[in-house]
This record gives sequence, C-alpha cells and structure tokens, in this order.
Amino acid sequence: MDIAILRSSILFKNFDETEIPGLLKTLNAYEKKYQKDAVIFSSGETTDKLCFVTNGSVTIESNDIWGNRTILNLVSKGQFFAESYALLQNEPMFVDVYAAEDCSIVFLSLKSLSNLNDTIRARLLANLLTITTRKNLHLSSRSFHTAPRQVRRRIMAYLDTVSVQKNSHEFDIPFNRQQLADYLNVERSVLSAELGKMQKDGLIQCRKNHFKINTGNLPVY
Repeated sequence: MDIAILRSSILFKNFDETEIPGLLKTLNAYEKKYQKDAVIFSSGETTDKLCFVTNGSVTIESNDIWGNRTILNLVSKGQFFAESYALLQNEPMFVDVYAAEDCSIVFLSLKSLSNLNDTIRARLLANLLTITTRKNLHLSSRSFHTAPRQVRRRIMAYLDTVSVQKNSHEFDIPFNRQQLADYLNVERSVLSAELGKMQKDGLIQCRKNHFKINTGNLPVY
C-alpha cells in the first residue's frame, strides 16, 4: 500500500504523519488490484467503503438495460470515489464502477468511524465533506457539458472547462475517444466527425487525447 500518496490526500489533511497508520488500521484499510475492464462495483450493490485510487483510473458509469452507456466521471490516481454511498452505507448504488485501466484501489471502512475518538472523527468528517463537495461540483459541471443540443457546443463546453482547470489552452484530457463520446452522451462516429470539422474550421488542434484551443478562431454566440 502506497502510504505516501494517502498521506498527501485530502482525507488526511491536517493529520500528523504519526496518526495516519493508526487511522488506516482503525478504518480496516486494504488494497486490491484490478485489471482493465474489471467490475469494481455494480449497480444495486451497497458499500461502507470509501475508495481511493493509488494507481491507474476507474470510470463511474450509468448502464441501462438496453445497453446504453454513459460515463459520469473518470477517477484518476490520488482521487476518491463511492464516498456518498460509504457514508449512507445502506443506499443501493445507481452506478457501475469499472477499471478504466489496470489499477489499484485502497478501501477504507467508514463503518469504523464510530471507533475513533470525537476529535479525530470530527477532523476526518470535515475532510470527507470537502471530498464530497468537490465531487458534487465536478458532477454538476457535467450537466453544462451535456446540456447543449449541438455536439460542437458540448465539445466546446467540455474543452473550455478543462482549459480553465489546466490554466492553459493546450492540454491532455483524461478520456480516449470512446470515453469522451460516452461522457458527452454522443455517438463516437459523430464525435470524431465533429472534431474533424472543428479542426478544419481552425477552432482546435487535436491528436488522441491532446488538444489545443485556437482562441483567435473561436466563434461568438
């Protein structure tokens, strides 16, 4: 288990390094490895585990009975997932979680929070609130990316968000083409065609997951 990356996470912010091993023990922390495309959680399951990605990445997906797939989020190394379900514990999941690539996950039992003293529990819960709030902000931003009817506007909304986050007009995105199509809720062929048109129009340059926004050619709406 990579203790160093856990120490630098939001969960253990303002905790002394000497406190963390004891916290991990109390929370029954353990690490598990998954191969690409492996199922980590399925819709309908319940869990009391807060999950932390120590290597690789996972996708949070909505998959319906007709086979339609929507990627809600991609969780990368150093990030958490399932925090809301872990706190509620008995709430069935409405999502599926898959390994987007070979990955390692640390599971921490939030059911064990009651075993901590009041002061430490309050500090940990404050950090959990930060994690949950950030995740909610991220998920709400997706609504801005998928709200436009035009595929081009969806792409531009997403790229604009990443540009702001990276503080640059040139950046890598965490998705491959299929994942980006699933995230924006469009067909891959339609997405690829629109990206080609946007390059031809001089709006962007892109190769695989690397993008550059040509700000001088952006249209005015």
